[in-house]
Amino acid sequence: MPKVTSKRQITLPIDQCVIAQIHTGDEVDSFVDRQGVISIVKKTKGAASGFLKNITINKSVSDDESLQSALD
Repeated sequence: MPKVTSKRQITLPIDQCVIAQIHTGDEVDSFVDRQGVISIVKKTKGAASGFLKNITINKSVSDDESLQSALD
């Protein structure tokens, strides 16, 4: 079973890396849900390409206002 080091690093088991196709040097993201479950996802170049293409921009809202509304 992997353990967390003093630098908060975790070594992923090889069988999980094989299934997720994670290799040395790959970039990953991690997310924590409200129940405390950590998910690790391999970044894939171009995976989000076009993801926001149908979003309309409201130019009357500043970046700071948008950020603040997301934080509230």
